[in-house]
Amino acid sequence: MLCTASSAGSQSGGWRRKGRTHGDGRAARLNAPSATLSLSPPVPERPSTMGAMHPSNRRVVNRADSEKEDVNFDHFQILRAIGKGSFGKVCIVRKRDSGQLYAMKYMSKAQCRLRDALKNVLREVEILASLDHPFLVNLWFSFQDEEDLFLVTDLMLGGDLRYHLSQRGTFSESSVALFVYELALALDYLQSRRIVHRDIKPDNILLDEEGHSHITDFNIASVLEEGQLATSMSGTKPYMAPEIFACAADECVGYSFAVDWWSLGVVAFELVCGSRPFDIHSSTPLSDVQTILATPPSQPVDVSGRMWDLLARLLSARPGERPCSLEELPLAALLPGSGKETILSKSITPQFTPPVSNIAGWRSANVVVL
Repeated sequence: MLCTASSAGSQSGGWRRKGRTHGDGRAARLNAPSATLSLSPPVPERPSTMGAMHPSNRRVVNRADSEKEDVNFDHFQILRAIGKGSFGKVCIVRKRDSGQLYAMKYMSKAQCRLRDALKNVLREVEILASLDHPFLVNLWFSFQDEEDLFLVTDLMLGGDLRYHLSQRGTFSESSVALFVYELALALDYLQSRRIVHRDIKPDNILLDEEGHSHITDFNIASVLEEGQLATSMSGTKPYMAPEIFACAADECVGYSFAVDWWSLGVVAFELVCGSRPFDIHSSTPLSDVQTILATPPSQPVDVSGRMWDLLARLLSARPGERPCSLEELPLAALLPGSGKETILSKSITPQFTPPVSNIAGWRSANVVVL
């Protein structure tokens, strides 16, 4: 997909995308009655109230007013591309009326259909539309036009933890403890909504400008009814819990929310030690994975007893013995004086602040060619 700026002499200030002009406001919400993609329950446009809490979204948005908007492509000014996937691009955009910065992900319907991914995309939008939390990448708006689906979300300018791991190698124990506390609050919230993410990994943890962590990518997330268990082998193999592999080998009837807490343990271990606790890769056979997971990791010499207590609990092979809530995690010794409300309000300044380009320039920038 190609985005180009209109000519300097244009009075409309609109954007042309290859093959047509977005100037008539024809884009439909994903839940509009006239929408052609009614493959799942209605997906409401859901502006969030979290804008004031995120460093990249300093201005307060009145949610009541925003919910009345019939938002489409023309309401946004594209500033620059920041990512590209198999279905489309992710851009930094500015909402024209408020000046608020967001990330806009737009996906080709044709590519989604070609890869049989349309239902998964709409399910992800449905899940995101129901969520609102300081440590998630929240969805603000969703709409569509003839060719593409558009998701407008919180803008996280700090990059993902995978990138920072590759640059730094490790993080301090206090930094990791704060990450774990923030992500545990997010997992608690998801569990209260009966959502299992199933793909917690450094790639799916984005940092804001101040260094606070946020979970993204709900593509394989699932909503479990009361008493229901998940059964599919879903996730990224090095971060998948033992019970997922046991389920794939017909050794258990299913798994539940505890799998996300195992993944959190693998991530925390990797952040502290610079490597994962188990030598598992995408190509490792199932039988080998189960053999590897049968031997618990040993405490590295440079990891404190307090941090190891946290890691060892999260990496308990038996889901019933694994912490599945913030209250079960031994974080008080690692973050003395910090409480739930202090963390939720982002009152603690992270030790690690990601290097970020000059956002002030984007706030005042003119449209650029992508």
